[in-house]
Amino acid sequence: MPRAFTPKVVTANALLEGDVVYLTEDDRWTRQLTEAELIEDEAHAQLRLLDAEMRPGQVVGPYLADAVAGPDGPAPVHFRETFRATGPSNYPHGKQAEPKNV
Repeated sequence: MPRAFTPKVVTANALLEGDVVYLTEDDRWTRQLTEAELIEDEAHAQLRLLDAEMRPGQVVGPYLADAVAGPDGPAPVHFRETFRATGPSNYPHGKQAEPKNV
């Protein structure tokens, strides 16, 4: 029996700043996971990933990350994505300097 599809978000790194970004339903890149499009259909997820890969002037390394519906929007499933959503770990700046929302 095939495995059930796990909901996903499209994530990448912003080309110029290197920040973690997420694709929104209205085709914007956001730095907030809670604003990302939560994709619950496997075919749609693959199309959204292809769309992200066609934006080499905006992002690098797009991929699909597992997510779940949280009270404020998509939330990470795996530690790696939780870590990426909180920002750089070398010193407090960017997302780490802001109040925690994740």
